[in-house]
Amino acid sequence: MRSNSGTIRTRRAVTTLAALLAGALTLTACSGGDSDKKGDGDTGGGATGSTLRLPKLNGAKLEVAAVWTGTEQANFKKVLAEFEKRTGAKVTFVPAQDPIINFLGSKIAGGQPPDVALLPQPGAIKQAVQKGWAKPLGADALKELRKNYSQGWQDIGKVDGKSYGVYYKAANKSLIWYNAKAFENAGAKEPKTWQDLLTTAQAVYDSGVTPFSVGGADGWTLTDWFENVYLSQAGPEKYDQLAQHKIKWTDPSVKQALTTLAQIWGKKDYVAGGADGALQTEFPASVTQTFTGGDQPKAAMVYEGDFAQVNIGDTKAKVGTDAKVFPFPAVGSSAPVVSGGDAAVVLKDSKAAQALATFLASPDAATIQAKLGGYLSPNKNVPDSAYPNEVQRTIAKALIASGDDFRFDMSDQAPQAFGGTPGKGEWKDLQDFLKNPKDVAGTQARLEKDAAAAYGNGS
Repeated sequence: MRSNSGTIRTRRAVTTLAALLAGALTLTACSGGDSDKKGDGDTGGGATGSTLRLPKLNGAKLEVAAVWTGTEQANFKKVLAEFEKRTGAKVTFVPAQDPIINFLGSKIAGGQPPDVALLPQPGAIKQAVQKGWAKPLGADALKELRKNYSQGWQDIGKVDGKSYGVYYKAANKSLIWYNAKAFENAGAKEPKTWQDLLTTAQAVYDSGVTPFSVGGADGWTLTDWFENVYLSQAGPEKYDQLAQHKIKWTDPSVKQALTTLAQIWGKKDYVAGGADGALQTEFPASVTQTFTGGDQPKAAMVYEGDFAQVNIGDTKAKVGTDAKVFPFPAVGSSAPVVSGGDAAVVLKDSKAAQALATFLASPDAATIQAKLGGYLSPNKNVPDSAYPNEVQRTIAKALIASGDDFRFDMSDQAPQAFGGTPGKGEWKDLQDFLKNPKDVAGTQARLEKDAAAAYGNGS
């Protein structure tokens, strides 16, 4: 069985989104932001004047599972603390591992499922429904969902026409972050096209700095690289077909995308540490090593979504001045717009669990985490002022302005056995390709074999 990708075959507003991003992503960060002046309490700032009504849940206990770690987890716990404050419930965060479906399966088999789980793939929502784990959203959660989300974001959380997921967190995965000082020293410019990107990379390399940092130890970063190249080069229709496995990974369009990627991945001196080093570098380190080291960082650029700001925050670099960003360059006729996200799904149908889903569907919850940085919400009623700097505000405005005009992360639409499991499927196949970018045909064959197995058995 495939994931419910048919419900999210939205249009792609490349012109609108790329123009909004390109116009403002190099603005200087506003220190503190206007959100810092509101003094919303210890939780990091709840929305003031809220009309959201939550039930009193004194004595209720909830467990919430997600794969988030570090700062991202800490920030989400502040959101949960606000829910506790409003309802009287006690919420425990349960750290999960990828693939989260396997993690949840072991919990459920042991008779201890969490009440709510944050699922990072539409395919995982589909599986949770098929296994009988996920519970439909209640009336209050649906009311918030319909009030605060575009139809496209509502549809991504549906299975067979019924709403199961609240997309609490979104990601713009079509961004490349860069070390402003490294660019300045190299005389490099923000590229608009793939060829421009290669020219920029050469200028950076000639200045004595490695162009790219790649978090190859986390296979999902490599799938994101591929998706941006493929969407821009092959186009949205082909993208949808490949996402649903209606065309094979041996298709010539895949060969073209892999060959294009090899123009960067295949140049040893263009990737920090070479292929071997990249394959030992996890995503957080791939970001931080781009913004540390003064005039000699380990790399000048790192590709990933808006959430990279969380990791930039672990360095001394300031977003908007030291750390800047540009839209992923156009490989084909237009630039790609790839999105991702995490959806809250109820696993134990209780008054408290449904109340939490309702809260997470509200602008109140999202506003708290937005103020803390490194977070993007698809909730259209989160105020722009909640985001802590101009770069983040611009990215958020662009996401909301795009409405339903985006493409969701392809690997997240796939069965987890193919698109969401460390050391298996697409993640492993692209890690092998990073190590040997000359083996395009062999990579295609392995991708097709793994995809056919995963889609064919419905895992």
